Amino acid sequence: MLRALGTKTIRRILLGLATLLVAAAGFTVGPLLLAPNEYDHISSIEREPAYRDRARMTEAWSLPVAKLYRAKGIVHQSNASFCGPASIATVLSSLGRSMPQDAVLDGTDYEPWFGVLLGGLTLDALGDLLRQRTGKRVEVLRNLPIADFRRHMAATNDPKRRYIINFHRGPLFGRGHGHHSPILGYLPDQDLVLIGDVNADYQPYLVRADRLQRSVNTVDGETGDLRGMLLLHAE
Repeated sequence: MLRALGTKTIRRILLGLATLLVAAAGFTVGPLLLAPNEYDHISSIEREPAYRDRARMTEAWSLPVAKLYRAKGIVHQSNASFCGPASIATVLSSLGRSMPQDAVLDGTDYEPWFGVLLGGLTLDALGDLLRQRTGKRVEVLRNLPIADFRRHMAATNDPKRRYIINFHRGPLFGRGHGHHSPILGYLPDQDLVLIGDVNADYQPYLVRADRLQRSVNTVDGETGDLRGMLLLHAE
């Protein structure tokens, strides 16, 4: 059929599809790139001693749930809009279920357009998607005081639970935007949380619970709601 269309027609079609894809990607990330950085005065956690300290990372990776994630690996997002599906794919992998991140969206209301999720996924949408893919109870947690936040961080070490956190990178790194990633574990004696960042440029790292809480208690500009966490009751 394509041969019957002729070379010039096929080129026009391919060019049109490429233009649509670029436009979709621009629609998703363009406003983010143009927005002023209100966090450029923040000192990045990359400068803190614990960020990727070898001894602390080794200790964190030995935690019960972190070991499950380490055995299966982190699924890195395929593009800037896919941190949510990649987080779910990573959680499923830790539970012994293999599902590519694009398949996480198959047959749902969250189908991408030319491979791009326009605007990404909100916390509530991601929670709905996680329920669909696991058939388990999922709680959306928002606006947690620091004591309750730390209580949940301690619970991330429970193999019967999985957490996905929605935070803004700005309060942590002084740059970036809203993001989803799984929490792999918590070192309570040091108040350090192990984040399994699904962005391959960041990789897993440690961050103080109080600073992470501040990055979570930020407003999602798309919904006007505070960001938060998803708690999956795996059993």
